[in-house]
Amino acid sequence: MDEQALLGLNPNADSDFRQRALAYFEQLKISPDAWQVCAEALAQRTYSDDHIKFFCFQVLEYQVKYKYSELTTVQQQLIRETLISWLQAQMLNPQPEKTFIRNKAAQVFALLFVTEYLTKWPKFFFDILSVVDLNPRGVDLYLRILMAIDSELVDRDVVHTSEEARRNTLIKDTMREQCIPNLVESWYQILQNYQYTNSEVTCQCLEVVGAYVSWIDLSLIANDRFINMLLGHMSIEVLREEACDCLFEIVNKGMDPVDKMKLVESLCQVLQSAGFFIIDQEEDVDFLARFSKLVNGMGQSLIVSWTKLIKSGDIKNAQEALQAIETKVALMLQLLIHEDDDISSNIIGFCYDYLHILKQLTVLSDQQKANVEAIMLAVMKKLTYDEEYNFENEGEDEAMFVEYRKQLKLLLDRLAQVSPELLLASVRRVFSSTLQNWQTTRFMEVEVAIRLLYMLAEALPVSHGAHFSGDVSKASALQDMMRTLVTSGVSSYQHTSVTLEFFETVVRYEKFFTVEPQHIPCVLMAFLDHRGLRHSNAKVRSRTAYLFSRFVKSLNKQMNPFIEDILNRIQDLLELSPPENGYQSLLSSDDQLFIYETAGVLIVNSDYPAERKQALMRNLLTPLMEKFKILLEKLMLAQDEERQTSLADCLNHAVGFASRTSKAFSNKQTVKQCGCSEVYLDCLQTFLPALSCPLQKDVLRSGVRTFLHRMIICLEEEVLPFIPSASEHMLKDCEAKDLQEFIPLINQITAKFKIQVSPFLQQMFMPLLHAIFEVLLRPAEENDQSAALEKQMLRRSYFAFLQTVTGSGMSEVIANQGAENVERVLVTVIQGAVEYPDPIAQKTCFIILSKLVELWGGKDGPVGFADFVYKHIVPACFLAPLKQTFDLADAQTVLALSECAVTLKTIHLKRGPECVQYLQQEYLPSLQVAPEIIQEFCQALQQPDAKVFKNYLKMFFQRAKP
Repeated sequence: MDEQALLGLNPNADSDFRQRALAYFEQLKISPDAWQVCAEALAQRTYSDDHIKFFCFQVLEYQVKYKYSELTTVQQQLIRETLISWLQAQMLNPQPEKTFIRNKAAQVFALLFVTEYLTKWPKFFFDILSVVDLNPRGVDLYLRILMAIDSELVDRDVVHTSEEARRNTLIKDTMREQCIPNLVESWYQILQNYQYTNSEVTCQCLEVVGAYVSWIDLSLIANDRFINMLLGHMSIEVLREEACDCLFEIVNKGMDPVDKMKLVESLCQVLQSAGFFIIDQEEDVDFLARFSKLVNGMGQSLIVSWTKLIKSGDIKNAQEALQAIETKVALMLQLLIHEDDDISSNIIGFCYDYLHILKQLTVLSDQQKANVEAIMLAVMKKLTYDEEYNFENEGEDEAMFVEYRKQLKLLLDRLAQVSPELLLASVRRVFSSTLQNWQTTRFMEVEVAIRLLYMLAEALPVSHGAHFSGDVSKASALQDMMRTLVTSGVSSYQHTSVTLEFFETVVRYEKFFTVEPQHIPCVLMAFLDHRGLRHSNAKVRSRTAYLFSRFVKSLNKQMNPFIEDILNRIQDLLELSPPENGYQSLLSSDDQLFIYETAGVLIVNSDYPAERKQALMRNLLTPLMEKFKILLEKLMLAQDEERQTSLADCLNHAVGFASRTSKAFSNKQTVKQCGCSEVYLDCLQTFLPALSCPLQKDVLRSGVRTFLHRMIICLEEEVLPFIPSASEHMLKDCEAKDLQEFIPLINQITAKFKIQVSPFLQQMFMPLLHAIFEVLLRPAEENDQSAALEKQMLRRSYFAFLQTVTGSGMSEVIANQGAENVERVLVTVIQGAVEYPDPIAQKTCFIILSKLVELWGGKDGPVGFADFVYKHIVPACFLAPLKQTFDLADAQTVLALSECAVTLKTIHLKRGPECVQYLQQEYLPSLQVAPEIIQEFCQALQQPDAKVFKNYLKMFFQRAKP
């Protein structure tokens, strides 16, 4: 072996050596017999370096995995012998191999096993067992090999081909017949031999039993001698976690419901009499988490049995199953309420399913009602934050608690289905007593009380948030709690979690304020002062900005008396903070978007006359326009790139804010009706010069383009005079991405204004196309994936543009470009339909072609178009689907084929018998199509039902392709 290259295997080797080692590995992999050197090195223990041994196993692994069928029988025999002699050597080694080597060796054994067991090595396990016997080192490797085989055969995370899946099923069937009883016996011997002397091997063996139990005959394991031994392990500290997991796997195995019930009950009796059900005396939380998982498995198994027995009508045994479930509830509650969240989380599944049973029963016993109440109290207690929760810097522990809270919420929703009255009463009790003394109560208890009220909104569902009408007792309870919430002063509580929960709940129950509008002023003040938008914590300010906009939107009818006051109070929050003054504004630009939208909503939805609305909107937007002009001048002069970037961002924010105010308008309240057109036209006039700024083009263009999209919707035709110059600037020195984003703007204008913009479109049609073609024809690196993708997206945008023009009845825009240009455009569409393997673009191209045939394909169409139909469009309808890249199993491609069928149908519709004649006598014979197939094709084409032809066409091409 290349000793120099092997030096690079050491993790501390320098990069040159490492590169050399990698190259050597690649060389050994492809060499037909170099692996034999590695096999020999392993069998004869030539090397003591761990990394070299690992390397040798990697080379062997590659041979077995990818090259095995190419080896001769003698070479295959050599691999088997190498592994067995390596295994024998392990029995005599003074020191065991490192774990990573043992695991890699086990993987190679497992790969060889799945390859050879059914054919050349049926005695695999017997050979291995005869080598290892009960030697602890040998047993360790035997168990690792078994785990590696299990993951090859049944691991759900490994993706297998259907061929491998069939092979694996066959291997398992053969193992069940030939060797599983012997393997189970070997496990029993290992457990018996090592349970008191070698905990590591015993735990490994328990893991193996747990893994194999899912696919072998359960009676081999679920019998007295095995179960008694496992139960014994439950009392040995170093074994009990693995024993717990092993019992869980046994309990989880699918079986007859009555047998399962008996198995679970017998296990429970033994565990209970051994004292395992007394939770509070157990201090080992890791064990309790496993035990909780086991109890959860037993509870859920009993519930599955109950469900099956009810379905099959076996009422007697179903009663017994229910009885068995009920006796586990006390234990379940102890685990659910445990202070460790992992222990509690592991039992939630059983708890959830138990409530599902109660939901199905017509009458609940007193004990069951008590259980429901106990679960409810447990959930309320466990929802509470603990002292350690870090609100300032949330890490992994905090994220886990948030997930755990989501699980508890599901339980609460389920409780509401079982007993909504009880849930409402319990929440009301907790809420009222907590809020009575909120000043002297710890933050986590105040937070959870408000949180419970918030959660009721989803737990007790109503349509459109109508919590305060309908069921009187429920409505009045919720109304009482909401009144308490907004009048108690709890919004002043000095903890972010309470503050946020207050605002979330106020917005969740906004309908309360239509019933009791007198509380709106005090809630608005909370939003606007140091409790909300001016809170010392940025996270609270940010969330409040969003919630405030929701609150105002949902209560716009009730906002009239407060509009001017609110607008005055948020004045300072609307300021555009330029980068140079170092002033940190209270809100981020994203949060300010919500404040601008809120201001817009207040103005637009007010009862003011149009003049007043216009004045208020001007007050809102003028400062933005003035700042914009100053900042744009500064940007033009800025030298430093960092400063340019921050100025451009600030300009972009200004445009974004103005854009966002326009979201307040609607069909009922248009810009015109509100008298605001002039203000937005002034904005346009102010923002458009940014398009000619040579610096930071991407940022500025994208902002102005978004604003134009909004204005096309809001200002209607008043925006049209600005479009030509804006387009001209946006088409200057552009990249693929610029064009791709500009085309939707033109599409929007075309689709909305149609004939009104025809002169403009005719004028800019060729400049736009030249810009597109120029970018598409730029040379790119052969393997530059992102450039290829950008071009593909631009091509799609280009075809989408042509589709919009033809689909909006504006084909004259194309027709008036002069014969040469028209032909050039048509040729690009034909290319798009045939040459590029992009089904999305192909579909669009066929839509364009069928539209043009419909418009121009008749007797009075443009000169020469009929020729073009026969020379180019008809062939395209055949050449595209015949390409190898046109995959008829792909959904997008089938849609493209469907449009291709529409194109052919449209040609037939427009040209009549002449088209059939052309296909019959000229085109299809030129493709060497058999006469009877040509006949069949033409008949299908002439069917009045288009669907018949679409289906036929798919079949036609499926037959035609090899």
